Amino acid sequence: MNTPLSWIKAYVPDLECTDQEYMDAMTLSGTKCEGFERLDADLEKIVVGQIEKIERHPDADKLVVCQVNVGTETVQIVTGAPNVAEGQKIPVVLDGGRVAGGHDGSKTPGGIKIKKGKLRGVPSYGMMCSIEELGSSTDFYPEAPEDGIYIFDDSVEVGADAVEVLGLHDTVFEYEVTSNRVDCYSVLGIAREAAATFKKPFVAPEVKETGTEGDVNDYISVEVKDADLCSRFCARVVKNVKIGPSPEWMQRRLSACGIRPINNLVDITNYVMEEYGQPMHAYDLSTIADNKIVVRRAQDGEKFVTLDGQERTLDSEMLMICDGEKPVGLAGIMGGENSMITDNVETMLFEAACFDGTNIRLSSKRVGLRTDASGKFEKGLDPNNAEAAINRACQLIEELGAGEVVAGIVDVYPEKREPRTIQFDADKVNKIIGFNLSEEQMISYFPALELKYDAETKMITVPTFRQDLIGMCDIAEEIARFYGYDNIPTTLPSGEATTGKLSEKLRIDEIARSVALYCGFSQGMSYSFESPKVFDKLLLPADSELRQAIEISNPLGEDFSVMRTTSLDGMLTSLATNYNRRNKDVRLFEMGNVYLPKALPLTELPDERMQYTLGFYGDGDFFTMKGVVEEFLDQVGMKKKVSYDGKAGKSFLHPGRQANIIYEDTVIGFLGEVHPAVSENYDMKGRAYIAVIDMPYVYEMADFTIKYDGIAKFPAVTRDISMVVPKEIPVGQIEEVIEQKAGKILESYNLFDIYEGDQIKEGFKSVAYSIVFRAKDRTLEDADVQASMNKILKALEELGIELRG
Repeated sequence: MNTPLSWIKAYVPDLECTDQEYMDAMTLSGTKCEGFERLDADLEKIVVGQIEKIERHPDADKLVVCQVNVGTETVQIVTGAPNVAEGQKIPVVLDGGRVAGGHDGSKTPGGIKIKKGKLRGVPSYGMMCSIEELGSSTDFYPEAPEDGIYIFDDSVEVGADAVEVLGLHDTVFEYEVTSNRVDCYSVLGIAREAAATFKKPFVAPEVKETGTEGDVNDYISVEVKDADLCSRFCARVVKNVKIGPSPEWMQRRLSACGIRPINNLVDITNYVMEEYGQPMHAYDLSTIADNKIVVRRAQDGEKFVTLDGQERTLDSEMLMICDGEKPVGLAGIMGGENSMITDNVETMLFEAACFDGTNIRLSSKRVGLRTDASGKFEKGLDPNNAEAAINRACQLIEELGAGEVVAGIVDVYPEKREPRTIQFDADKVNKIIGFNLSEEQMISYFPALELKYDAETKMITVPTFRQDLIGMCDIAEEIARFYGYDNIPTTLPSGEATTGKLSEKLRIDEIARSVALYCGFSQGMSYSFESPKVFDKLLLPADSELRQAIEISNPLGEDFSVMRTTSLDGMLTSLATNYNRRNKDVRLFEMGNVYLPKALPLTELPDERMQYTLGFYGDGDFFTMKGVVEEFLDQVGMKKKVSYDGKAGKSFLHPGRQANIIYEDTVIGFLGEVHPAVSENYDMKGRAYIAVIDMPYVYEMADFTIKYDGIAKFPAVTRDISMVVPKEIPVGQIEEVIEQKAGKILESYNLFDIYEGDQIKEGFKSVAYSIVFRAKDRTLEDADVQASMNKILKALEELGIELRG
């Protein structure tokens, strides 16, 4: 939102401040100014001059010598401008003055200083200026010639400040307006804020009654068929329309806002849109069939040509403005080519309506057309503003002699929006803002904000244009920002003390990162959007649940068309990228969600599950990855025995080098070597290893309770056992036997040797354990230890395991 300060001062006439003071004060009161630009920043010593005499240059065919009256004296200026003539009043920069840029429209930082000199031997004491040299263009000064100096109207006084005559003694401020402050998308809204900020009276424009003859109902009728998308529709009629240029003051204000002046009718609608924040549209009434307006939804596939000449294909979710036979406008976005205002218009229909903001935003997106009007409508406008805006436009029509306004207004407003009321509680406000203000001081801010207060009921009545004020928190914010954020004293937070530590979930996530980093892994991040081709690269079976992915309705392309159901593709792609760039010994990890639909098509939100994914190639093997997994589980307090099932059945892992990770009979993840065919699909050679832990299980099973056992008082007894074990029996199964049969006196055990060789018969391996026994209440006797060992040996024999001699 851009506004010139001069326009703000039109409604806050007592406002006196520098540009920097205005910017700082408005920002501190909540209307953030991004910056400002002085239109006359590089313009100095420029006056209105009148050409009294023109002579040919004695030594140049394209130059002339002019005698120019600048009010205090007559100066000689040599120029090559093609449009000069005696008697013209033109802008003249005097010796030592400054202009903004060159005749080609280019601007020079700091401007260009003009000095007296000689042109082909003839002295020149200044320069006549084009509009481009004054820092603007013919877009905003349509009366300026495209090639030549700017020519003033005869009414301008010779010697006057040319910059002031052109309206360039002004500053344009740029505001960052949040979407909840719809009222500030208008000059009046910003002016209200300025008045409250500087504690000055706000003087709204006086809208006078217009239209003394005729009855608008004789010219037009309005029917709103879809009131859910159009809460209000106002229409007025202007006859005997006279199209011409708008007055200079209106052109200057529009130009300062970056709007190109066109003619009086267009300029009035743009002016009111900027002033009131209410978009308007004008139709040629002679093109409106049956003199009737119908507001309805479009039909699926319906075609419509907008003012820009483009044919649009519509659907039933878009709102149309129609006459008795055909569409004439795309509601809230752009009018139709078939009802546009031309120079031959005689009777004009003015429209000011309020449409559903969400619908306008979606419709604008679907047809690929966003306009100034749609940008305002999509914020959700105040329907009570429509009548004031259309009456203001009709007033300007009459004041500028652009036509005769027909009396009356057609106003379709089924459900009038009433002001909201809020129960005022001064104590609650003080608790919210964190310091104490008196109730009287709080109430003193209400009139400037146009809030009405009933002292008896302590009810605040909020005007409908302040849609952001809903509860006491909003009222407290209003009080705080106009009291002055910079005046708020420093206080300690009130309320119960908090520990200030991470939640358990975040603590577990942080441990996962710390363990991975400690083990040499670097964190990576990959997209949640993937291609369906990923499932084939991972060799997933056709009936795999992982293929049941959520399709994205508006994907960037096929490579980003589904939500990922596994984190493997991102990890393998990252490993492959590093491998093909010849990076050695790469270790990566990622903490990211997968999205598992509960049903397809979606009937509810998917199950988003955090996955702790580890991957590496180079130095290390299956057991390296297994060690990282166990270190993590140990760090989060999962102290119980972790078991592994070698029959994981993962198609993307090597058949003989994979396992499910099992904790308390729950599969919490898997690890293994990547299948050679999968590695080849990702352009990798050599072995790569992957581990994935489903973190929601870890969040449930993690236990940070620390139990103190005390120092052992009685000695330990150690027994070593060496066995000949069939190769198909994993050592984990042996450890389960030791844990189950050793009883309460078992303290620990340790695998210290595995051997396969000539001394061991084929199909077997030698495994050796050291087992430690200790009792907490007594010294163990040999019989106690032997009884436990006998149970262990018996159970091992049942598995086909023999003691090694």
